Amino acid sequence: MVSPPFPGQAVSASRTRAVVESFRRALNTGDPQHLLDVLAPQVVLLSDGGGVKRAALHPVVGARKIVRFYSGGTAKVEGRLTSDPTVVNGNPAFFMRLNGEIEGVMALRVEDARIAGLYFVRSPEKLTHLGSETPLTLR
Repeated sequence: MVSPPFPGQAVSASRTRAVVESFRRALNTGDPQHLLDVLAPQVVLLSDGGGVKRAALHPVVGARKIVRFYSGGTAKVEGRLTSDPTVVNGNPAFFMRLNGEIEGVMALRVEDARIAGLYFVRSPEKLTHLGSETPLTLR
């Protein structure tokens, strides 16, 4: 097991997958109680719209505030919002799609078997490379 980059108890890979899947189901259904159950009480959400897309200007701290933020944001969306699992910088993440088109990427930090950090990038400029993979080669 690898130590987490932030304080807290490390979580096994299988438990991390279960927490991430539970969070994905909560996002896709929009169930506020399910979201509260999977978020750590002092979870932090950082978002980046690049000045082009709507995003929180300051960190959103606390599970209840994040659920209100998410519920309020999705209520204004016309269309279907879904999340598809991916990996960003070695961490679990989701492609957030609106009507099938990438709306953003949300990276997660899992700690003590709950979601402790959310990093949501919506800035179009920072998402341009998502259509391709960057191959890693040894020199």
